[in-house]
Amino acid sequence: MSTLKITLLQQPLVWRDGLANLAAFDALLAPIAGRDLIVLPEMFTTGFAMDAGESALPEQQVIDWLRSWAVKSHALIGGSVALKTPEGAVNRFLLVEPGGQVHAYDKRHLFRMAGEHLHYQAGNRREIFEWRGWRILPQICYDLRFPVWARYQQDYDLALYVANWPAPRSHHWQTLLTARAIENQVYVAGCNRVGEDPNGLSYSGDSLIISPQGEILADAEPSAATRLDAELSLETLQSYRSAFPAWRDADSFLRLD
Repeated sequence: MSTLKITLLQQPLVWRDGLANLAAFDALLAPIAGRDLIVLPEMFTTGFAMDAGESALPEQQVIDWLRSWAVKSHALIGGSVALKTPEGAVNRFLLVEPGGQVHAYDKRHLFRMAGEHLHYQAGNRREIFEWRGWRILPQICYDLRFPVWARYQQDYDLALYVANWPAPRSHHWQTLLTARAIENQVYVAGCNRVGEDPNGLSYSGDSLIISPQGEILADAEPSAATRLDAELSLETLQSYRSAFPAWRDADSFLRLD
């Protein structure tokens, strides 16, 4: 499928209440139809709580919930969640297909300014998977600041960023999303939350869907609980890469994954 219909849900989150968050997204997902990919924010079951892993919903419960909506919507659906594992808590991006296949990526760069690195285990593998002809790279929040981790190596077409990115650094968020699209010649979608949390942090959302040339295909009013939709063209992407093959002159890096 050369066209990918993508939806981002920019929404507030209930602090450390998994069932309440799932119920809220149930209502939002019910009317959505005719999409290929639906993206929820980072830690969509808890908010960005450092102790969320201790009270997190079981991974299988979250996967089952995502699968039920993937089946109903005939779309790939996902977001990141705090999970408790035998190795420790992780911030894991889960994406589930209607057929039940699960794709998972553990956040590599943990946000030390909030102490995330003291409470969660860092991932050590960059994950890329294919869905309906599109190669997709899932990333989480602070990963956005580290371009080598997202470096295009002829291996993906769309980067997904989910986040709990506070409003005071919104300019950073929007600028870096655009930079990742332009420098890698890929589509980029960034889904951020809105609202406030008990730590006194405010989130303005500023979710974006961006073309490989840095054009804004979809955006949202700051702080609005809303939905963003766009249609991405694989032919347009491939034509641009062919006409302007900057990727051929990229530096080679050794990643430790």
